[in-house]
Amino acid sequence: MMSKGYANELRQILNYLNKKRSFDAFGFRIAMLERRVRLRLVSTNCKNYTDYFLYLQNNSAELDHLINTLTINVSRFFRNTLTFEYIADQILPDMVHQKTKTKDQFLRIWSAGCAMGEEPYSVAILINELLKKKPNKLMVNIFATDIDAKILTKAQEATYQFESIGNVKYRLLKKYFSLQEESFQLTPEIRDRVSFSFYDMLDKNSYAPPESIFGAFDMVFCRNVLIYFDIEHQELIYEKLYRALAENGYLILGKSEIPTLKYKKHFKKVVNRRHIYQKVL
Repeated sequence: MMSKGYANELRQILNYLNKKRSFDAFGFRIAMLERRVRLRLVSTNCKNYTDYFLYLQNNSAELDHLINTLTINVSRFFRNTLTFEYIADQILPDMVHQKTKTKDQFLRIWSAGCAMGEEPYSVAILINELLKKKPNKLMVNIFATDIDAKILTKAQEATYQFESIGNVKYRLLKKYFSLQEESFQLTPEIRDRVSFSFYDMLDKNSYAPPESIFGAFDMVFCRNVLIYFDIEHQELIYEKLYRALAENGYLILGKSEIPTLKYKKHFKKVVNRRHIYQKVL
C-alpha cells in the first residue's frame, strides 16, 4: 500500500524503479527516502525530482546507483562483535546439543538483507568451527537474501577488502581467507555453506525465501533492515519473521531495532544489551 505522504514526483520515481528493477521502496520511511534520493540528484546535477526522473529514463545504470543509495550495502564480518561472541559461546552450542538430543538432523538459518554476504559467512565460520570441535551428522542450511541482485553476485564471489575483515580474528583469517593482491578471498569450504537468492521482505505472498522451501528457521538475522521502514511495513516484516521461525527460534536484530508494540509479546529478549530475541508461542 502506497503512503499518501509521497510527493507525486517522488512517487513517479519509485513506481519506475519498481517497474524496472522490481524494487519496492514504498514501505521505506519518507524522510529517509527523500534524503537519499536527493543525494542522487546532487550526484547527477539534477535540479528536482522531475529532472531526475527524466535522467533515470535515459540512463539505465542510474537505477542501480539509486538502489545502492537507498539500501546502503555496508557490512563487515562479525559486525557487532559481542553479539557474535554470544551466539558462538551460548546459542550455537546449545542449539547443536538440542538437535543431537532430539535427533533433529537439520540446522536452518536465514540472513535477511545479507548485503555482500559478510553476515551469513560469519555464521558459517562459527558453525564450521563448532562442528569441527564436536563432529556430528548435522545438515546445515544457511539461506541469505537481499533485494539488490547485483550485490548478491558480489556476495557469491566472496572477495573482500580489508575494511570488511577487520573484525576477523587472525586465526580465522589465516584459516578461511587467502590474500589476493589487495583483497581477501573466502575459502570454498565456507562459501559452499551459504545459498544466496533475491527476496523482498515486503512480499505478501510468502513468509520465507522460496529457495528455502519452507520456514522453520532455527535462527534469523534481520539486522539493520527494519530501520528503513515505517511502522506499518515493519509489522508486516515481523509477522513474516515470526512465521518463519521454528519453535524457540532466535531472531537477531540490529542495535537500533526492537519489536513493535504489536509484536513485543511475540519475542522475548534473551540477553541484556544485545538485540537477540527468541520466539514466544
